[in-house]
Amino acid sequence: QVQLVQSGGGLVQAGDSLRLSCAASGRTDNTYVMSWFREAPGKEREFVATVFWSDGRTYYGDFVKGRFTASRDVNKKTVYLQMDNLTPEDTAVYYCASRDPRYGSTWSPWTYEHLYWGQGTQVTVSS
Repeated sequence: QVQLVQSGGGLVQAGDSLRLSCAASGRTDNTYVMSWFREAPGKEREFVATVFWSDGRTYYGDFVKGRFTASRDVNKKTVYLQMDNLTPEDTAVYYCASRDPRYGSTWSPWTYEHLYWGQGTQVTVSS
């Protein structure tokens, strides 16, 4: 079992920045890849970013367009999502998740290939 505990988020204005954190604990040995997703009201959960524990490689959803940066601190077993130049369209509940190792050690934008999920954190961006 892997536990993911998120922190950060909140209410900000357009153009502001936020940093989300996701601390992993438990049996993390097989968690090669950590991802961020978000779910806006009335929309499906969508892929935001992924980061590899091993070397910090990152991949992003097309909408990010250089505004978000995913990173990890191996010693703290924590991943981060730095979000800059936020817009109201970024308003959503953000989730971190660890990819199911049964699918291998590559990255994936699909929710069903992620096994453990954080509790979610609300990000609200006002105009």
